[in-house]
Amino acid sequence: MKDLASLLKALDPDAGLAQRHVWLIKLFEWIRGDETSVAAAVARVQALMDAVERQPEIQARLRAWWQTLIQTVDITTLLADFGFAPRTAFVSELAERLRRKLLPGTPETVDASELFPLVAPTRFDAQWMGALEEPQVARLALLLSASPDMDTLHWHYSLMDALTYCTAQIRATGFAPELRLRMNRATPHARAFHALPADIDGLRNAFFKPVRDEAQLQAAIAQYRERLDACRQAVNSIYTHLEDNGISVGMVFRLRQLRERMLRVRELLDSLVSPKPAMAAIKLLGRRVITAQEGKSISALISANSTLLSAKVAERSAETGETYITRTRGEYREMLGKAMGGGAITAFTTLLKFMIVAVGLSAFWSGFWSAVMYSASFILIQLLHFTLATKQPAMTAPAMAAKLKDLGSADATSTIAAFVDEVTHLVRSQVAAVFGNVFMVVPAVLLVNTLVLLLLGRPMISHTEAEHVLGTLTLLGPTLMWAGFTGGILFAASMIAGWTENWFVLHRLDSAMRHNPRITAFLGGERAARWSSFMRDNISGFASNIALGFMLGLIPAFTGFFGVELEARHVTLSTGQLAAAGASLGLEAFRHLAIWWCIAAIPLIGALNLGVSFYLAFRLALQAHNVSNVDRARIRAAIWARWRSHPRSFFMPSE
Repeated sequence: MKDLASLLKALDPDAGLAQRHVWLIKLFEWIRGDETSVAAAVARVQALMDAVERQPEIQARLRAWWQTLIQTVDITTLLADFGFAPRTAFVSELAERLRRKLLPGTPETVDASELFPLVAPTRFDAQWMGALEEPQVARLALLLSASPDMDTLHWHYSLMDALTYCTAQIRATGFAPELRLRMNRATPHARAFHALPADIDGLRNAFFKPVRDEAQLQAAIAQYRERLDACRQAVNSIYTHLEDNGISVGMVFRLRQLRERMLRVRELLDSLVSPKPAMAAIKLLGRRVITAQEGKSISALISANSTLLSAKVAERSAETGETYITRTRGEYREMLGKAMGGGAITAFTTLLKFMIVAVGLSAFWSGFWSAVMYSASFILIQLLHFTLATKQPAMTAPAMAAKLKDLGSADATSTIAAFVDEVTHLVRSQVAAVFGNVFMVVPAVLLVNTLVLLLLGRPMISHTEAEHVLGTLTLLGPTLMWAGFTGGILFAASMIAGWTENWFVLHRLDSAMRHNPRITAFLGGERAARWSSFMRDNISGFASNIALGFMLGLIPAFTGFFGVELEARHVTLSTGQLAAAGASLGLEAFRHLAIWWCIAAIPLIGALNLGVSFYLAFRLALQAHNVSNVDRARIRAAIWARWRSHPRSFFMPSE
């Protein structure tokens, strides 16, 4: 109470703008207290009203201060614009949130959207505002104004202005070509945005009519609500277009902002027609506190606006991943053969890697040319229709998650059984791919080493280099940590692949390659059509292979510059390097424990490469398909039951 007396004594309606607002900030600090009890905060509001009522001179100053506040501060920005990006762009909103986090605000402002976060900066403010009862709110309104009717009229005009501004923003966004051209023109709601200004004008005229006609007002409100609903349905048709033609974060952000603007209009409209304006105002301010808190999170902004993109990336990865899952003996043998081809190519990749290292370039250029070599090698594997085992899990995980879409249906048991079948298919596909890669890369490296020995008179790598390889691949070092990190790299490469394919489709580059006059004049019509189909079919693989190659090559160079020394441990490449080291050291090396520790690390490297990339991709796919609340215990139990009853199905197909 001593603090309250000091606050009331400091109240000065004639003070400067900043001082008046600082007083309001301190008043809210006093009401919040230590933020441990909502009841205590409400009691302090009650104590404030009691103290003001006992002192007529304080009450007069408070009313004068209040009138100055509502006349100088524009509340429409808080009602209409607070919580929305100033330029309806994702990057703009991201920059705005960073600015609010890093730079302090000033109370010397007439913009309520800038002042409000300083006055009510915590979620606790929404709690105690929501706990105020109607008699308390009515009493507070009487204390603040000698003429409550005039304040109510001012409040209604502010709400109507905010509605007008929101409507104008909705109409402008609906008319933006990025959205307008993607709406379904065949729907009866395609031109709903055109009539919004007339509807808001009709509502304004009916509401502020000197002699209000209640029937006319209700008709105007109903018309406005119906028009907004028509606009919402027109906007919903855009999502169908995005599903078929690609998604961008910027587009999703604009759509989310538009949808939230429509919700804001409904909120303002409910407050406008509320028979209890004071209660409507306090509830609206409480919701603005929540809006302010939600508007602080950068991660929430990215997550909310990347959900659809994640879903599309997962969907495109699922389409690719289906080709990596074998279900029959014929497909299993075909996968084994493709994996052996990938292992053979990797043997030459190993040779080229050692050649680049032998040149003795600086860390960056060595990493750069290694990245180019890796990318070219992986693309060659792709074009020859061979398989690199570790690329599969991040692609197959979304295909697996898609099987769980119907888990919430009545036939959940059969869904889980089908999913367990897919698990067995996937595991044996991965086993075949890894075995094929590793089984082939060893003799291929030995063959390459023999050719080098015949041509140059020395092995592929020297004894010193071979010992260095053993030192880096040993199970006694950080090999397993690097193998898990490589699994993350593999996942990132698959996400880049899905994003690139989505970008390719979004910008209709296949159509441009097929029909653009300059391209067809250069390539010819038939060749342009073939290149268009080729790029549409292979763009995802090219993006994945190039991204993976450059991450494997450049991440060690970049992190080494900062002293972190992150390394990649890829099971096929590591096996090839170990085979080269063994060939250099000869049979004598197998008498020492060092090489056996490296051999023991190979299966664990493969398991971590596969497991980490699959886990990350599977989690993302679950979220994208809205199945994050799957009963995982039931799924684990079903997989374990299958393992106990048919363990062979995880390694060999039954037919």
